[in-house]
Amino acid sequence: MSTTPAGRPTPTGDGTPVYDVAVVGGGIVGCAIARELAGHELTVALVEARSDVGDGTSKANTAILHTGFDASPGSLEARLVRRGYELLSAYAERTGIPVERTGAVLVAWNDEELDALPGLREKAGANGYERCRIISAEEVRELVPDLGEGVRGGLTVPDESIICTWTTNLALATDAVRRGATLLLDHPVTAVRTEEGGVTVLDTPAGPVHARRVVNAAGLGADHVDRLFGHDRFTVTPRRGELLVYDKLARPLVPRIVLPVPTKRGKGVLVSPTIYGNVMLGPTSENLTDRGATGTSEEGFAFLLGKGGKLMPRLLEEEVTASYAGLRAAVDHPDYLVEAAPDGRYVLVGGIRSTGLTSGMALAEHVRDLLAGTGLPLTPRTDLPEPPRMPNLGEAGVRPYQDAGLIAADPAYGTVVCFCERVTEGEIRDALRAEVPARTPEGLRRRTRAMNGRCQGFYCGAEVRARCAAAGAESAGDRAPYVPAAAAHATGFATPDPGPAQAAAPARPAGTAQQR
Repeated sequence: MSTTPAGRPTPTGDGTPVYDVAVVGGGIVGCAIARELAGHELTVALVEARSDVGDGTSKANTAILHTGFDASPGSLEARLVRRGYELLSAYAERTGIPVERTGAVLVAWNDEELDALPGLREKAGANGYERCRIISAEEVRELVPDLGEGVRGGLTVPDESIICTWTTNLALATDAVRRGATLLLDHPVTAVRTEEGGVTVLDTPAGPVHARRVVNAAGLGADHVDRLFGHDRFTVTPRRGELLVYDKLARPLVPRIVLPVPTKRGKGVLVSPTIYGNVMLGPTSENLTDRGATGTSEEGFAFLLGKGGKLMPRLLEEEVTASYAGLRAAVDHPDYLVEAAPDGRYVLVGGIRSTGLTSGMALAEHVRDLLAGTGLPLTPRTDLPEPPRMPNLGEAGVRPYQDAGLIAADPAYGTVVCFCERVTEGEIRDALRAEVPARTPEGLRRRTRAMNGRCQGFYCGAEVRARCAAAGAESAGDRAPYVPAAAAHATGFATPDPGPAQAAAPARPAGTAQQR
């Protein structure tokens, strides 16, 4: 699949397009870089191996918007996380990415952890974050009353927040496409070669991609791509993190993020609320060799339940509604690996840990500046479109099924398809016809929350899959967008003119209680 940009890349003699920059990797970091570069007079290709953006590491993390309080002072990561927090916070406000300013508390359970708190506060100060405060065990319990026995003290981090990583990735990708970037899905890079004139050719099963500059933001595959360019400077170890997701009824137990105190043995397990109203327990940390091993394990569950029983015994009385595992790109390097080749034709963006969610937009600025330093002409565009206004997937905001005005304008937003998560026909329709559309049921899950609730798609899965299949059978010409003012403001997706069947659909009352 390719999405044609507004700006046209220069053709070769045989008509093959040559992009100014190709960005390899459609996760948060790659999409942020493509968006940033497409804000200049450049032609940009976003090259993704999978069939959707955000389908790798970016889709399965702890979804925390970090202040960077605990990063290594003076590191590139510390600087970019701090800057990224500012950029992403402002961007989320502008685009509607759900964010909840819950705050966090690091909880000390023994003498070693209690003794580590002053050093962590000093580290936060060295990173420019001055709002951490050491508190007593009694104060910790006031913040999180349902913690287990044995709390010794804590450190507050008032500005740690939870965010929707799915919407973040999609917003950046959509913005990049709006700015003229070409999105090339199903384009895994298998070989790299150089043609006459210094043009780099990325060979893929879907055809070659020609570019004058290449940015490698391939996440778990960044070392493989780096070797295709002739380097051997790092190896990615896939590190699996398994998590358990508890029912929304457990949310009152966890009003804020509960972080472990990092020690020489590692960072440990956290308990956190989610944007979707659930509670999350995890992650584990297990180095693997298989870069596709995202399955959960009996050992992982046992480990998490053991940790959870000590952290918050009452949480284990609630129902687990889902479990998942993500792979982080672990490297034997203490910092991000971001380097430009001397000739400026290749930039490595590797070793980006889970903080890449927060630092992605700052990494994009950093890569832009590296490219400028190598002589790439960067002229900011004066005709940039408005960024997308994303659908709200967060429980703290108004969802379409609760919006009486939206339902009156288009009854499809009052027709619930997924009752666990209250996802409507209108939302599914919009996601299938968006600028970066859902192409699979999993893509729909990340765009709408359909099949993400208690039943995990048992009741709505067949209908969701049928709608996906029907949308896939339509031609692009059958998807002419029509954007009612109310719907466009609420969803940011191009929506079709409601047909007779949609107009006749009964509207559900706004604010209907969630079915259990």
